[in-house]
Amino acid sequence: MDKEVAVLQQFSKLVQTQQQLDGQYFENKSILEELQMLKPTNTVYKLYGPVLVKQDLEESKQNVGKRIEYITKELKRCGENITQLEAKQDKYRANLQKLQMQYQSQMAIAKQ
Repeated sequence: MDKEVAVLQQFSKLVQTQQQLDGQYFENKSILEELQMLKPTNTVYKLYGPVLVKQDLEESKQNVGKRIEYITKELKRCGENITQLEAKQDKYRANLQKLQMQYQSQMAIAKQ
């Protein structure tokens, strides 16, 4: 039973992580789209703490692209882990149903 609870907790954490990653992915996608619309003569600034620092447009595009790549890999890993945990949950459910059926049959025999 403890294993089942642990799996459910892991599953919940992974789903929450996946939702956060989805949000980050779409945010970075929109940033990249906005950067793509800029002309090479435009100035790009990046926020470092309380300071805005001038950054090269191509460097900004590469950084956002790398972030998107990393987030995509994390989403894939998270999805694979969720699939594995779903399989474990299905196994636990099947075992629980089997135990319930055994219990019911034993109760039926005991009543006779």
